[in-house]
Parts: sequence; C-alpha cells; structure tokens
Amino acid sequence: MGFFRNLFGGRIETPSAPDEGGVRIPRRSTGFNQFTRAILRPDGQRILDLGSTSSSNINFITGLGHRAYNEDVLMAANASRLAVPGPEEGSTTVDVERFLAEDLLYEPESFDAVLFWDVCDYLPEPLVKPVVERIYQITKPHGALLAFFHTRDAGAEAPYYRYHIKSAETLELQQGPHFQLQRVFQNRHVENLFHDYNSIKFFLGKENIREVLLVR
Repeated sequence: MGFFRNLFGGRIETPSAPDEGGVRIPRRSTGFNQFTRAILRPDGQRILDLGSTSSSNINFITGLGHRAYNEDVLMAANASRLAVPGPEEGSTTVDVERFLAEDLLYEPESFDAVLFWDVCDYLPEPLVKPVVERIYQITKPHGALLAFFHTRDAGAEAPYYRYHIKSAETLELQQGPHFQLQRVFQNRHVENLFHDYNSIKFFLGKENIREVLLVR
C-alpha cells in the first residue's frame, strides 16, 4: 500500500502503483493543454489527481511549482468494503454513505484544480452524482476541472487506461485494471451533471474520447 499526505497532516491510503514500465501510448490532448494553461500561475496551487497513482503526474505538477495530491477514486469505489446487498436477490451495490464518509475527505474549497480523467465513465452508478458534488465542494471558486468522456463509438469493452503526463500537450496511456465501462454520456448529460460550474468547453480528443474543461 502507498500513502500520500493530505492537506491537513493526515494520510490517504492508496493501493501501490501498478508497474509503470508497461507499454504507454502517446496522445496529444488539447483539453490537457488548456488545463495546464489555466494553472500556470501563481505558484503553490493545490492540484488533485483522481486517477491511478503516477510518478510522471506528480513530477509534472510539482515542476510547475504546485503541490500534487492523489486519490485513486476508482480503486476506492470498487473496494470490497463498500459492497452491500442490492435491490435484486443476489445482487450487490455500493454503500454511498460509507464511501463519502471515508473517501474524498477534504475541507471545502481545498483545491485549485482537479484532474478527473475518465473516472466518471467507470464509476458505479450510485456514486456518479455524489462524487461530482463532492468534487465541486472541495474545488475553489474559479478552479479548473479536466474530465474525459467516451463516445458511443468506444464500445462497451473500452479498456480503462491510466493517464501519465508526458508534457503540457501530450499524455501517455497505459492499460490499467479491468474496470467495466458503465455508461456513455452525451454532451447534454455532461452539461446537466456539471450544471453548477460557471463554464464548460468541449474538445474533440483521440480514440473516441471527448475532453471537457470546466471552471467552477
């Protein structure tokens, strides 16, 4: 297990990072480039990465003069401790109240920006809105959020990738744990989900991905 120190001196427990020596596929990203421009100044911002642990991401963020924080939301959301009986016999669902009591625990308006990647597409359905609401609460006014969403052409078997930051314009994708794609959001669904944000911009990404930059 690995640990990252949070803003208030406590510890966030995260699974140890998978082997970062696997194949990485480079992808240019307009959305990430715009996100980087949004956080260039001033120094000392607090950036939260909600994807898999990546030393590349930590190095890039700290190289800009900021503080990097990481919490692997998908790993936490799929932890066996959160499994409870579902509405149908033999089914299971996620204990939302327990997740919110144990994960993403930060004071309101703690972060200047958040990297959400494509986590939303793989989250268990009961957690989607609560996680988006929690992210909104812990982001500062005018803070930036970068999120990716699959298009319908991606297909139900679209693999989950870890995102490693190569540069301000390039990300490297490395196939990660086998999380099932749960849904495909249309643009209007994304807008409805993030309706509290002041602005939203869509960018056409590579490999059946839409990139979305939001400002709180």
